Amino acid sequence: MPLPAASPTESPTSTESLPAAARPDEWTGAIELCPAEPRTTAAERAELLTDPGFGRVFTDHMVTAHWDSRQGWHSARLTPRGPLAVDPACMGLHYGQSVFEGLKARRQPDGSTALFRPRANAERLRRSARRMAMPEPPVGLFLDALEALVRRDAAWVPQTPGHSLYLRPLYFASEPALGMRPADEYLFVLLASPVAGYATGRAAPGPLRAWAAEDMVRAAPGGTGDAKCAGNYGASLLAQALATAHGCDQVLWLDSAEHRWVEEMGVMNLFFVHGSGTAARLVTPPLSGTLLPGITRDSLLRLAHDLGYPVREERVLLDSWRTGSADGSLTEVFACGSAAGVTPVGEVRTRQGSWCTGDGAAGPVTRRLGEALAALQTGHAEDPYGWLHPVR
Repeated sequence: MPLPAASPTESPTSTESLPAAARPDEWTGAIELCPAEPRTTAAERAELLTDPGFGRVFTDHMVTAHWDSRQGWHSARLTPRGPLAVDPACMGLHYGQSVFEGLKARRQPDGSTALFRPRANAERLRRSARRMAMPEPPVGLFLDALEALVRRDAAWVPQTPGHSLYLRPLYFASEPALGMRPADEYLFVLLASPVAGYATGRAAPGPLRAWAAEDMVRAAPGGTGDAKCAGNYGASLLAQALATAHGCDQVLWLDSAEHRWVEEMGVMNLFFVHGSGTAARLVTPPLSGTLLPGITRDSLLRLAHDLGYPVREERVLLDSWRTGSADGSLTEVFACGSAAGVTPVGEVRTRQGSWCTGDGAAGPVTRRLGEALAALQTGHAEDPYGWLHPVR
C-alpha cells in the first residue's frame, strides 16, 4: 500500500519544550497601509516584466512587523520597499536566528490572483522559528501580510504563462546585543519579486546535472535540516560552487553518516520513477529530520496517488540510482520545489564516474505530474484539495 502524503505542518518538536518567549502569540491586529506613489511607472514595470529572471526585480512595496518580549506582535505595516535600519549588533547577523519562506502568487484565467497553499508555508515558518528558539509568527499575520502586499502590487503579478510573483517572507532577530541567547526583538519582512519559470541555474527547464557531494553534508540528525534557516543555505554555497566547477547545475546531498543515501538536490526534494506506463511507481526519500519538508513534495505525493501512481517514502542508495539507471529499472528522476516546480534530473556525476537516467529528458510521469500541478496552481484545473487561496 502507498504511504500517505506527509503533511508539511507536522513536526516532532513541541512548543511545550521551549521558553515562554518562543511560544506563539495570537494575532488580533491588522496591516496598517502607508500609501505612497509607486516608484515604478507602468512602462518601466512592463519592461521589467518582459524578462524578470529570478530574484533580480522587486515590486514597489513590502510588509514589516515587529515582535518584542514586552508587546508581542505589533507595528505591522505595508510601506514602500526600501532599506532596513539594522544595528550592527543585530543578533540575527551574529548568531544566525534567521528563517525564511518562499511561495508564489499566480495569475488565474479570470485575471484574478491566487496563492498556492500559503497556510502550509505559514506553518513551516512557525516550525523553523521554533527550531531556532524564535517566537512563532501567527498564521493570521502571515496570511494578512501576503494578501496586503499582493493586493497593493497586483499589477506586478505577471501575465506571461509560466511566470509568477515570488513571495519571500524573512524573519530574523533584530535586537542589538551580543549576549549568546535567544533575542528579545524580531523583525518580519515580506518582499515580492516577479520571476520567470525556473530557478535552477538555467534559463530553461532542465534536464539538470547533479554533482554528488561525497565530502560535505547539508544536515545531520538532530540538526536544522528540516528548518528553512539561513545558515543551511550559506553552508551549501561552497558545495554548489564545486558542483558548478564540475559542470553541474545542482549539488546532490547525501546522508551525513555513510555518505551513500540520497537526501536532497540543491534546495529541492527528489522523486524516483520505477517502471513505465501502468506499472510506473514512485519513491521519494522520507522526512527523517534532515530533509526540508517541501510543500511541492507534499502536493506531488497527493497528486501522484490520485493519478494512480503507487508512491512510497523510502531511503534511496546512490548506488541503486546508478544500477537502476544502467539496467533500465529506474526510468525517470525529477526534482521539485516552490521555485523550480517539477524539473527532470538527467545526469549524475561523481568522482568515480557519471551516469544518466533514461535519455535524460523529462519522462512521461515527470511531465504528467508537472502539468497536473501547474494546471492546479494556475486555475486551469479543478482544485479538489482547497489548495488555492484567492486574493480578493
